[in-house]
Amino acid sequence: MNEKFKILSIDGGGIKGVFPAFYLALIEQELAKRTDGKTKIKDHFHLITGTSTGGIIALALSLGIPAKEIYELYLNNAENIFGNKKGFWGRLRYSSHKRDFLEKLVRDKFKEYFNGEDPRIKDCLTNVAIPIYDLIKGNPSVIKSPYHPNFKRDLHIPVYQVAMATSAAPTYFDPYSADYTDLEGMERPFRNKVDGGMMANNPTIIGLLEAIKAFGKDIKDLEILSLGTGYKKFTEGDSKRNKWGLIYWMVKNDRKRLIELFMQSQSQLVENYISLLYQGIDKTEQENPNFVYDRVNVLLCEDDLIEMDESDPDRIKNFAELAMAEFHEKGSGVIKNHFY
Repeated sequence: MNEKFKILSIDGGGIKGVFPAFYLALIEQELAKRTDGKTKIKDHFHLITGTSTGGIIALALSLGIPAKEIYELYLNNAENIFGNKKGFWGRLRYSSHKRDFLEKLVRDKFKEYFNGEDPRIKDCLTNVAIPIYDLIKGNPSVIKSPYHPNFKRDLHIPVYQVAMATSAAPTYFDPYSADYTDLEGMERPFRNKVDGGMMANNPTIIGLLEAIKAFGKDIKDLEILSLGTGYKKFTEGDSKRNKWGLIYWMVKNDRKRLIELFMQSQSQLVENYISLLYQGIDKTEQENPNFVYDRVNVLLCEDDLIEMDESDPDRIKNFAELAMAEFHEKGSGVIKNHFY
């Protein structure tokens, strides 16, 4: 019997990353009872993929940082990350937020788990695949651990820089630019990188394809746990609306509907295609699925919905509580399927 190849995928969603972070913290609370030493999320997956906030979480987990600490990092610092949002006129010309505090916060946390040094992608304790968009080349890209002989491009990059690149959501943060010194002492540019959510807000399909093509696994040997960040169906029922300009899509009620729409639609599309591979057309293979797959997400009502840059700790805590409800409902099954 072939060993199962286990994948963890984490969606993007800004501060809504508290949902998967808290869900994983609840899982690690159960894992702490184990006697075999496999008490961290990283101990149970061959590949972790994450986009934007999910990319930050994925990279943190791959360094052995407890999910509880990641959750607390978000909760305790949301006001400093997102609390100084520019006003309307400022946002016409500039991104809503400065990155300095977030970058230092993430960098310091990563260094804390790597003897005070900046870990690089090669230092991740679990293989990672982190999508970004490269404005220099004008194409999507996936930063990868060297889990294939051909994957030599990314292993030098400091992990915190990858975290900043995948979370550089347009209009929220500027594209990420930095330089780093590679392992042979040469300085390399890492410029104008943008949020991976532009093309892979739900990166589950990336994990699946990497497993098949880079690791040479058969689809029947995959076990995938995919975590969302909550979703609200994007609808507009006003058939008489005739004002569909920038005010509606990017300004009205302080909502960036255009970004909401393409991130949510991409995530839903991937979920639909994974479901097709998992259980066939119209779930005709439901009794004999093609691999193990669990998708953890929550449909949000209007009161639950928060923006990606919400900074109110109470609203963020309330949002995280949705993860606790999901865990209490289905967590035992998820642990049985992926943490045996």
